Amino acid sequence: MEYSNKTSPVVFYLLGLSTDPQLQAVGFLIFLLMYLITLSGNLLLIIVVSINPKLKTPMYFFLANLSIIDLCFSSTIVPIILLNTLSKCRGISLQGCATQMFFSLVLGVTECLLLAMMAYDRYVAICKPLHYRSIMSKNICISLALMAWAIGFVNASVHVVLTFQLPFCKSHHVNNFFCEVPPFLRMSCRDTRFNELGMFISASIMVLCVFLLILVSYINIIFTILKIQSSEGRHKAFSTCASHLIVVSLFYGTLLFNYLQPRKDYSADTSKAVSILYTVVTPMLNPIIYSIRNKDVKNSIIKNATKKSHPTERALT
Repeated sequence: MEYSNKTSPVVFYLLGLSTDPQLQAVGFLIFLLMYLITLSGNLLLIIVVSINPKLKTPMYFFLANLSIIDLCFSSTIVPIILLNTLSKCRGISLQGCATQMFFSLVLGVTECLLLAMMAYDRYVAICKPLHYRSIMSKNICISLALMAWAIGFVNASVHVVLTFQLPFCKSHHVNNFFCEVPPFLRMSCRDTRFNELGMFISASIMVLCVFLLILVSYINIIFTILKIQSSEGRHKAFSTCASHLIVVSLFYGTLLFNYLQPRKDYSADTSKAVSILYTVVTPMLNPIIYSIRNKDVKNSIIKNATKKSHPTERALT
């Protein structure tokens, strides 16, 4: 009854990353550059995979899905950062905030699951090469991708509904650069232990368990790699695994830090800095680490670029 006269605001205000005009100008340029790299890298990968018949394999199917997720994830967050950096009014409607939170949760969870599927794909390819085609068939790959999206939608729906049922009477100002669950729990005047428990359970299952699955897959991969007689082959395989694990650790580690952090240890400034890593930095790095460094992708890009730059030569031959 004590909350009956306290309603949630119609508009929230995102405080952003900084109020210093000079830092805002520098931040705008940095985020714009990172966003352009993210767009170009992920779009390039999607186009290359879609037009090259040689890349119609499970690995590139998952990579194209990852690029779509990163493209959408970054586009859900970064344009709002850029707009709020230039604008004096940083207001966002309750519906707009809920929509942004929903899609960021969907894409974040889907990416978590997709990274695990990619690790499993590499495990099967390296450790069980004779059974690869039967285990990672086209129908199974499509089913796994759809399952990841479905889990992401269900998880996001539950958390957004639970979050926006809370009364936000402490403040209308969100100490973050986008609408994310943790800051909203700190803004509520109601006991949020039920919300925190739900967030802890889903984060533990979606992030921690999936990360352990990835770790086990790569441990098995590394043991298989050690059996390779060629030192050049071992070096190449280790280099690829190391780069993948770095990106995975960065993404999962930062997510776990923000969503499993105890209330007493919560710091808004630290949380904002950590959020940048999985919402902006990781989507930019993924196409570079997973794809652009890949020999098949590079050869496909060079081949198509050469065809377009020498149309006369092709006609003459």
